[in-house]
Amino acid sequence: MIEKKTAYRFTYRDQVISNERNITLSVTNVSIESLLNKVLPSAGLTFKRDGNTFAILQVAKPSAQPADLVLVSGIVRDETAKPVKGASISVKSFRGGAVTGDDGKFSMTMPEGSMLEVSCIGYIPTTIPTGGKRDIEIMVQRYAKDLEDVVVVGFATQKKVNLTGAVGTADMKEISSRPVKNATQMLQGLVPGLNITQSAGGGLDNNPTINIRGITTIGIGSSGAPLVLIDGMEADINSVNPQDIENISVLKDASTASIYGSRAAFGVILVTTKKGKAGKSVISYNNNFRLNQPVNMPRMVDSYKFALYFNDAAYNSGSTPLFSDERLQRILDFQAGRLKTSIPVSAANPKEWAGGYNEGNDNINWYNALFDNNTLAQEHNLSVSGGTDKLRYYVSGNYLDQHGLVKLNKDGYERYTATVKLNSQLKQWAQLNYSLRYVHETNTKPYYLASTFFYDLARQGWPVLPLYDPNGYLFAAPSPALNLRDGGRINKQTDWYYHQLQVVLEPVKNWKTFAELNYRQRFLFNHSDQQITYNHDVDGNPYTFQPVSLVSENTARSNFFNTNIYSEYSTAINKAHHLKFMLGYQSELNKSRDMTAIRNGIILPSSPVLDLTSGVDANGKPVTPKINGVYDHWATAGVFERINYDYKGRYLFEFNMRYDGTSRFRRDKRWNWFPSVSAGWNVASESFMQRFDAYLDALKLRASYGKLGNQNTTSLYPTYQTVPYTTGGGAWLINSLRPNTSSAPALISSSLSWEQVESWNAGADISLFRNRLSASFDYYIRNTRNMIGPAPELPVTLGTAVPLVNNTDLRTRGWEVFASWRDQINQVGYNLKFTLSNATTVITNYPNVTGVLGTYRTGQQLGEIWGYETIGIAKSQQEMNDHLATLPKGGQNALGSRWEAGDIMYRDLNNDGKIDGGAGTLSNPGDMRIIGNSLPRMNYSFNIGADWKGFTIDAFFQGVMKRQVYTDSYFFWGAGQKGIWWSTAFDEHMDYFRDNPNHPLGQNLDAYYPRPLFSGGAKNQLPQTKYLQDASYIRLKNLQLGYVLPASLLQRMKISNLRVYVSCENLWTGTRLSKIFDPETIDGQTDGAVVYPLFRVLSAGCSVTF
Repeated sequence: MIEKKTAYRFTYRDQVISNERNITLSVTNVSIESLLNKVLPSAGLTFKRDGNTFAILQVAKPSAQPADLVLVSGIVRDETAKPVKGASISVKSFRGGAVTGDDGKFSMTMPEGSMLEVSCIGYIPTTIPTGGKRDIEIMVQRYAKDLEDVVVVGFATQKKVNLTGAVGTADMKEISSRPVKNATQMLQGLVPGLNITQSAGGGLDNNPTINIRGITTIGIGSSGAPLVLIDGMEADINSVNPQDIENISVLKDASTASIYGSRAAFGVILVTTKKGKAGKSVISYNNNFRLNQPVNMPRMVDSYKFALYFNDAAYNSGSTPLFSDERLQRILDFQAGRLKTSIPVSAANPKEWAGGYNEGNDNINWYNALFDNNTLAQEHNLSVSGGTDKLRYYVSGNYLDQHGLVKLNKDGYERYTATVKLNSQLKQWAQLNYSLRYVHETNTKPYYLASTFFYDLARQGWPVLPLYDPNGYLFAAPSPALNLRDGGRINKQTDWYYHQLQVVLEPVKNWKTFAELNYRQRFLFNHSDQQITYNHDVDGNPYTFQPVSLVSENTARSNFFNTNIYSEYSTAINKAHHLKFMLGYQSELNKSRDMTAIRNGIILPSSPVLDLTSGVDANGKPVTPKINGVYDHWATAGVFERINYDYKGRYLFEFNMRYDGTSRFRRDKRWNWFPSVSAGWNVASESFMQRFDAYLDALKLRASYGKLGNQNTTSLYPTYQTVPYTTGGGAWLINSLRPNTSSAPALISSSLSWEQVESWNAGADISLFRNRLSASFDYYIRNTRNMIGPAPELPVTLGTAVPLVNNTDLRTRGWEVFASWRDQINQVGYNLKFTLSNATTVITNYPNVTGVLGTYRTGQQLGEIWGYETIGIAKSQQEMNDHLATLPKGGQNALGSRWEAGDIMYRDLNNDGKIDGGAGTLSNPGDMRIIGNSLPRMNYSFNIGADWKGFTIDAFFQGVMKRQVYTDSYFFWGAGQKGIWWSTAFDEHMDYFRDNPNHPLGQNLDAYYPRPLFSGGAKNQLPQTKYLQDASYIRLKNLQLGYVLPASLLQRMKISNLRVYVSCENLWTGTRLSKIFDPETIDGQTDGAVVYPLFRVLSAGCSVTF
């Protein structure tokens, strides 16, 4: 009766409820738990609840005296009566156990009347009373969780077995205890095709970047980032508390993402957070304490080797050595302790210290001097959840405190998050849900810790320069330490407020209507103050070193409104044809304001605020304050529908349609249709597949096609003419003031519109050996058409910028593999997971008629590296002369002059008697060819885990199998082609060519690097095969050891679960890449690897539930 009138379901064994009883009970307005507590005890029964499902159990009768031990034998079978091998049999509250053999049989000694606990990989754990029997038969059910799992998709959920699109999921239970800063870092490597990179480094104000399935767009100003939704509302994935996340779904193809229209052209990441469950309150507390270390830090050479290296570079360039013999001797004396002064007095002014780069004799490793090798961090999380049938709640709070690496002027990051989720059942047919999330972030760092600081330190931080002068003051020029410590601070504060209100109505069974109102606020306050810094003379008197002082403050506020209204209805015809319909409406409105004020002349350095600035520079001259303000807004609206059909769960079909509009385009280009269709075939359900039932659990084939549009092109208003206007920007004076100026607006193309994205996907899912082995494969093609490309050339007499047009196309092909295996050997459970994905992207249309290399062109595979083929380094002048003699029509003169021993010999690939780059075009590349590709390919990960009696160990590896990079900067080469002030010397650079047998560092004819040069060095640093770097790698991203305390021990402390663990992030890296770089942060074209290093994190923590 209860099941007919409510959503509650009951499970029980026939032997538990063997006789029907009629019980008359009159109750009103009581919970289901109260009702069962009144009815069941009189029958010797009790219950356990899981959601809306109740298991009716028999109350165990206490024995008056210890039971006698008896030998019990039995067999374990599945629902098809086949024996189950490897099932673990244990007795509750009694030591000992058994494992079934190949025939499914077991025997063991136990107290008479015991309860048997049966567990086996691939089957639902079962507890069975022996009832005094000596020979028993146990039936277990297959654990089809992997296929029955509910996966979050657009505006709905679906069983995994019924999915027809490409959807990836992340198991948060396996990764929630990793010591990472945000959810993005946690996701890296977990979902094939989800590419997460940390090229900006490990700076506390940096977050990883995300894309789905490779390069998405090259359109001018276009964004190819995926749409991120947290509980259905667009949000920053890094703003969510990782401990609040219940599951994450990644919609990778157009058929699954098209329901979101123009915002989801390149995939969707759906984050679902935890919510309360009916029952008693559950209190959970998690913490971890971390020790952070830099993964990779450049290794500087000592000052003597540095001086010799720079002397060789100067000599090879035809210049006077920088360090005289007397200075070299001072360096050696200082290192040996014979000289105590690290910097002499200036010969020109005895009251000042010598200030030249090459005048010191210290021996400083600047990376060690300015940055810590160990810093601390901590994270705490507390949540409370529970409720009744009428009202459920989930409340949580999280705190993260992380210290950076800077020694002299600390950098840091703090985050506070608070979450409140309420779910109320107003009526049987009506629900009201509300959630609030608040996030506060604070980033602080020195003013001079710019994004290029690590990069610049290599060329500014000569090891001969002292950190402190002989009087103990920070030495200023040209050391960066003084400005780093005293030059001011940057403080960035961000506050996020997320409000979500949802009404769910179900007036008729299987017909639900959802109305959602989402509101997001973001407040940003960014303060920076640049302070005057002071150097000290020989007598300790201060004098101004850096004279500029100013305060800059930026405030920004954005308001985002989102409405979702949708209704779904499902029905079944003859229990074979299942249909589901959805129809909905969505709208978005975003408004933002931004204001910046800058004023010079800080009056009180301890209070650097705008009110306490004078508006004058160090010389007392007035400086005009700068005030800028921006107001932006955009809006979208769309209607959508979805139709799902399946026949007995065997043949699956889904159709989506969205009609979307955006404020960014003209009225006649504003709206567009975005359809998608997908189909699946559960092959394993066919009768002709029954012969494989012994080992085949599931086999599904699926295919999809979809079309989407990308509105994120060029700007918020790309089809509206705007007049450039500059305040006080005139080049002449009127009444002693610069006038405001404007210029002719750029022309607008009347045809400018959406980027069009089409994708095809074909895939297969299989499960074998009672779900021990699961695997999936996807192959996809994605075409991005009508991207914004370069404007066509028009006469210069036009007088303004040429309008942009949709004229560029791109195609990406790729595939993805996922496989997992889980099993149990006796009492040891283990699991293996593996992911592998690859993608290549080719430009199919681009207006580059000349085919100039180094620019986009039709037919180009993105990431191509063009370069020369290296023969080697000439070990003698004779060898170089012999090589040049083979090039009678110009030698290598097109690349440079003065070819000597220690220089590069290039190969004549086109056999024209000279080495050059031809016309630098595809049709005439000279002696250049494609030598590599800079894009990561064959991204992979694998996880190995095991558990035994509460102990767990997990190791997670992630990496890239194929990638090459080439860099021409001083950070790689040492002595740079731009001259002495763009050069450095790391330990790796000491393997350079030296042909002098009497050189203090020894002769080195088989060197890796050519002879160093301060001028003319570019000829040896051209892109070439010898110095193409292999950036493939494997990294142990996480190693974790954990232990769950026994329940028998925790019951006395009234604790339901307690786990302790130790963990390490980024523990080990295997790569052939130069040790100067980190393979995760390297960017071969812009030296993005030379950034704030990633962290190696050693942590310990616990998780306790009451």
